[in-house]
Amino acid sequence: MNRTTPLPGTVKTESYRLRGDARLTEEAGGSLVLEQSRYRLRLPGLEAGRRAVLLRMVENWLSDLQVAQLVAGLEGDSRLLPTQLLVRRLLLHSWLERRVSTGAGVLMDVVPRRIGAQSVPPQRRHRPGAVYRMSRFAVLRAERGRMVAYSPLSTVGISCPRFRLAAVLARACAEEIGLGEVAGEAGVDESAAGFMLDELFSARLLLTPEEAEAEAGAAPMALWSAEELWLHDRSRPERHAAPIGATDRFRGLPAADLGRTAAAEDRSSIALPAPPYETRESGSLSTVMARRRSVRGHDDSRPVTLAQLGEFLHRVQRLERRDRDGETTGVRPYPGAGGLGELEVYPLVSRCAGLPGGLYHYDSVHHRLAPVASPGPETERMLSFARGTATMPGPPQVLFVITARVGPLMRKYEGIPYTLALKDAGILTAWMYLVATDMGLAPCALGAGDTASFSALAGLDTLAEPAVAEFALGSCLPDSRESA
Repeated sequence: MNRTTPLPGTVKTESYRLRGDARLTEEAGGSLVLEQSRYRLRLPGLEAGRRAVLLRMVENWLSDLQVAQLVAGLEGDSRLLPTQLLVRRLLLHSWLERRVSTGAGVLMDVVPRRIGAQSVPPQRRHRPGAVYRMSRFAVLRAERGRMVAYSPLSTVGISCPRFRLAAVLARACAEEIGLGEVAGEAGVDESAAGFMLDELFSARLLLTPEEAEAEAGAAPMALWSAEELWLHDRSRPERHAAPIGATDRFRGLPAADLGRTAAAEDRSSIALPAPPYETRESGSLSTVMARRRSVRGHDDSRPVTLAQLGEFLHRVQRLERRDRDGETTGVRPYPGAGGLGELEVYPLVSRCAGLPGGLYHYDSVHHRLAPVASPGPETERMLSFARGTATMPGPPQVLFVITARVGPLMRKYEGIPYTLALKDAGILTAWMYLVATDMGLAPCALGAGDTASFSALAGLDTLAEPAVAEFALGSCLPDSRESA
């Protein structure tokens, strides 16, 4: 084993720069603005020192010492504390990347994925003599000219500028490694290797043997394939701040045709008669389908009623249990994979005549609402996120969060359970549209939701019951204009 000799008193230094997917701009009034995807932080009234630090961090790494030297040179030592507080604030909210170095050189960069309060993972430190394994969910990928390792269970990734990270993780895939093995593969002394091990451990790229065993052999994590967990992670803004929703990043490219069409001169194609939609037949399926629209305006002077909410939930989500060949299955108003009835509905009520606001769970067997959480900051964030996602003029009167108990699907199916849950959620969403239209209510499906706030309120294990869809419902304005 190629092990370097530990150097006594190895000192760790840290430096910082603006995260690679963010940008710094200046407003006409002089305020600096940090922007990243759907996040924006305005910093007004910055004096010369703090402005210089932020501008320098766009392209360069600055250590605490370099920050102090820059500010002291411009404004004197008295302005060091406000600048240090600003840097710490930006670090805690993940606007900055963090570089860990020793006298021997750069060890690794900590690359944030998420933005906002509590976006920095808890610091985990290695134990002397302990060994570690690589997480089966970890991936390595090229990103902005560097290699970065990520776990979908962490809010940060790790990049190694000296390209030794891959060797460390490759060995951790094959065997349990400790401090000496990290030092040997990375070409550093054991003190520096300890700093690396702490960061890899905190980012959940390296795990204890017990944690690695739980990932592979205990529910709920053992039920997830790496591909499905990464799909879930990317499509839900919980541990990352990557762009999501209608970003139009390929605007300007030729638009693809909607659906496959036959050439006009193809004699083998057969023209089909138009379906006989009769709008005068109120309540017929063809009429309801023809009238179906996304309606984003609600009449808050005449909100949806408790009776309407009860009827809607019964028509879209009730569950009748059936015993067949010794196996209990469920029958809902819409088809579902394996008759497992894995979808659950959580209504978040903003305005409903006859029902206090708050988050509820719909008991689809007994047709009841179980209170989950009272109105508060988290429910307001969920409603605000829904309003922005659906471009509604106000918060939805009722926001349905659709979750999937993925365990039953994962136990029965392999390779496709999460996609089945998404397909079932799509069927339920379509059914919600039809029922709401038939009832004269205003329906609108959402492309994403505030998963973090919902999980905090519901107390759900997001690996056992993740949120997979959202749907808004309310009363129609008397003169509402419906939009597809």
